[in-house]
Amino acid sequence: MDGKKVRTRFAPSPTGYMHVGNLRTALYAYLIAKHDGGDFLLRVEDTDQERQVEGALEVIYNTLNVTGLHHDEGPDVGGPVGPYIQSERKPIYMEYAKKLIDKGDAYYCFCDKERIDMLRQNSEALNRPFKYDKHCLHLSKEEIDEKIKSGVPFVIRQNNPSTGTTTFEDELYGKVTVENNELDDMILLKSDGFPTYNFANVVDDHLMNITHVVRGTEYLSSSPKYNRLYDAFGWNVPKYIHCPPIMRDAHNKLSKRKGDASFEDLLELGYLKDAILNYIALLGWNPGTTQEIFNLEELIEKFDYTHINKAPAIFDIVKLRWMNSEYIKMLPVEEFHKMALPYYNQVIKKDLDLMKLSELLHTRTEVLSEIPGQIDFFEEMPDYSPELYIHKKMKTNYENSLVSLEKALPILEGLDNWDLTSIHDSMMDLVKQLEVKNGVVLWPIRTAVSGKQFTPGGAFEIAEILGKEESLRRIRIGIEKLKEVQ
Repeated sequence: MDGKKVRTRFAPSPTGYMHVGNLRTALYAYLIAKHDGGDFLLRVEDTDQERQVEGALEVIYNTLNVTGLHHDEGPDVGGPVGPYIQSERKPIYMEYAKKLIDKGDAYYCFCDKERIDMLRQNSEALNRPFKYDKHCLHLSKEEIDEKIKSGVPFVIRQNNPSTGTTTFEDELYGKVTVENNELDDMILLKSDGFPTYNFANVVDDHLMNITHVVRGTEYLSSSPKYNRLYDAFGWNVPKYIHCPPIMRDAHNKLSKRKGDASFEDLLELGYLKDAILNYIALLGWNPGTTQEIFNLEELIEKFDYTHINKAPAIFDIVKLRWMNSEYIKMLPVEEFHKMALPYYNQVIKKDLDLMKLSELLHTRTEVLSEIPGQIDFFEEMPDYSPELYIHKKMKTNYENSLVSLEKALPILEGLDNWDLTSIHDSMMDLVKQLEVKNGVVLWPIRTAVSGKQFTPGGAFEIAEILGKEESLRRIRIGIEKLKEVQ
């Protein structure tokens, strides 16, 4: 394999969404290929026809396109080793399964479901893993021909030895050896003529000249059976890179069924695609430096698969939020404004200077979908409790808040220019005049104009965006509220 052009593949099943683990597999396969100037292939594994979901292929194409993980060969772009959809390769699998039968490394199995179920029950009763008993291995050629001629359904099974050991080499885990008596004679070709995942992968990876196979550690235990197939055909074994699982916490894997977000979900929640990809790259891989923000070109340059960790990676939503906020800050404010506009339009119908709102939110936003909840008060004043005026750190209470608002109102009414500088300077003059801390004046104003404990900006910025008339109206309401509790 040394000296060969590096070729990797992403081989998803069309099940309708792209979960984080799948996207990481695609990303790592892409980075391994591109780091060495190689090819990245897309192959669609649709041999399990029952699991197929309509429109799922578009999800796969769209995800790779959106993330910039452009494949060099695949169903939609073609290539020299197609077809790239497994259901279109059925005759190829039958041809290679028959070659194994001729070599004695595979055999026809005509056992019906009832017999297999009985074997499973016996295994469970003895507390042993299920293993087929090679019942059909010793059928004569005449018996096999007769059954096939009579239309008896069959599968084709791998013929694994019952003695000795099988060893394979993983790039991360090193040599892994298993006892052959633990290997089941796995099904290679199902009764519907479709191959199993295990068999199709081996045949396709060889015919497509794949040099590096990236997949999850859940396939480690199957790898010896793959290697026996490679050996039976006399093929070179690709390099295996088994990646650790991505966990929700110390005990649970990420799972769409349990509500964990897919790539599409994260985009919909307002995470930027580049931030998601950057974060996923670090779920199990360490660059060996303190750098955490990488664009795709930097990842291609720096990615070394020998630095993939063996330990499971924990999906930390807090870390993803932080990374997303860093990516938002790196955007030009005009681009952030374009992204934020749909969120503004959800809650703001008034004629406000939305660009000023973007300037305010640009460095204060972690996730785009949270924007409506941060700015809804600009459209309509919430019905807030006067208790908001009490703030220990700001040293405010009902009494001094009322004084601050009553003193601020005529000053603000008298401003000729309603802009940030004028509002700021006039209120800071009031702070000096009253000989109080800034917060004693500013907290009551911010509370009066927003009605919220947490806002994306301070009193001056909010008042400027709201405009003079609306700001003064809200301050008057604040004065009335405070008078009621005196």
